[in-house]
Amino acid sequence: MKRALLVLATLAATAVAIVLISGREDSSSGQGSTRVPLASAPASPLQAQNGPPQATPSPLQDPATAISLDGKDAFGLRFKKQPRAGVVFDMKSGRVLWRRNPVQTMPVASLTKMMSALVVTEHGRPREQVRITKAALRYSGSGVGLLPKGRHVPLEALLHGMLLPSGNDASIALAVHTAGSERRFVRMMNRKARRLGLFCTRFASSHGLEPGNRSCAADLAVLTRIVMKVPRIARIVRKRQARVRFPIKGRRLYLNNTNPLLRARYPGTVGLKTGSTDEAGHCIVAVVKRGGRNLGVVLLDSPDTARQAKKLLGSAFRAD
Repeated sequence: MKRALLVLATLAATAVAIVLISGREDSSSGQGSTRVPLASAPASPLQAQNGPPQATPSPLQDPATAISLDGKDAFGLRFKKQPRAGVVFDMKSGRVLWRRNPVQTMPVASLTKMMSALVVTEHGRPREQVRITKAALRYSGSGVGLLPKGRHVPLEALLHGMLLPSGNDASIALAVHTAGSERRFVRMMNRKARRLGLFCTRFASSHGLEPGNRSCAADLAVLTRIVMKVPRIARIVRKRQARVRFPIKGRRLYLNNTNPLLRARYPGTVGLKTGSTDEAGHCIVAVVKRGGRNLGVVLLDSPDTARQAKKLLGSAFRAD
């Protein structure tokens, strides 16, 4: 009896392995390789004739914020050196206009802070004060740099510090305030990702320095549509510069946005976030409104985020 059960278990494991392998697909086309998630629908006869099936949003995603990967590249733009992954999409409909490796999971650096901001705003009120603990002072990489240990800082000031100059110290301070520790905050982030149906997203910190913070362009597009519906976040990420109340001499702290499209005054730019580490390369998420249309772009490991984002968005606005 035990032997029979062992044989059945082995056969079941083999079947699962086959499903996992067959759920991936590589393409040498201009779209780049695409890993199709297990949540994808089976190929229809038309797909079987015209090419491999494309990834579809996870069934857990809200239809109001999901994206559609069904179409082909709508404007045929190519780069001499491609970003490793990315999408251009319509913020209103979720329709993808251009894509490259949209469901390839990879490090996303400080794009992680989009989810951090979402969790913070869901649990923290605008008028709250955040006590700065020593945990927030033990950071590396970019930071606000002036957090006073033991003092209280307005929560909204720290949100600005996390989203504009991408302050890792501000991110840690907000995480500890929200959840009691960064470890518990990261668990909240991962639970939120699962609830949103973000099938390739996993976080290891609130700020994104660790390569364990991973996502894909498709998930980040969904997250973009969600966070831009949060007024507190949308108001912050559209600012080129900000002056916030802060417990320092002069009582005001000046912050600059790292978003190259906003800094260059690219027409219609309304946010969102940049990120960069050795593992992730240069990454950007940007949203641009122009002529009644609202488009988003996600680029991961791009050789030139500003130039490629502008070129893709320009082509997308001209395409329709």
